[in-house]
Amino acid sequence: MKILIKGMREGLGRLIVLIDWVFSPKKLKRNEAEQAEVNKQVESLKLYQFYACPFCIKTRRTIKRLNLPMETRNAQAGQFRAELLAGGGEVKVPCLRVKEGGNITWMYESSDIMAYLDKRFG
Repeated sequence: MKILIKGMREGLGRLIVLIDWVFSPKKLKRNEAEQAEVNKQVESLKLYQFYACPFCIKTRRTIKRLNLPMETRNAQAGQFRAELLAGGGEVKVPCLRVKEGGNITWMYESSDIMAYLDKRFG
């Protein structure tokens, strides 16, 4: 039963990915200098995510809409999962790793992440 539920969840996630691809949001347009500054600021941000997670898809749509060339890290297994657990304290996605100055903040809720990105880059 557990395998069936996991399979259904993965299948529905893939369907949501397809729908997201078909109805992709328009990117925010900036002039070249503004976009270069945004690109520089985004280097300090990393999104830990699962590919087919609906909350991660929603967060990635905001990233795409705001035209943020952000690195995404697959936290389903391996090195990035271990980083997320060690740094943030739990394996929960989406999680935005924000490095400002010498401080690192781990932001876990998709609505908080989207609000932060909208406020900072919107």
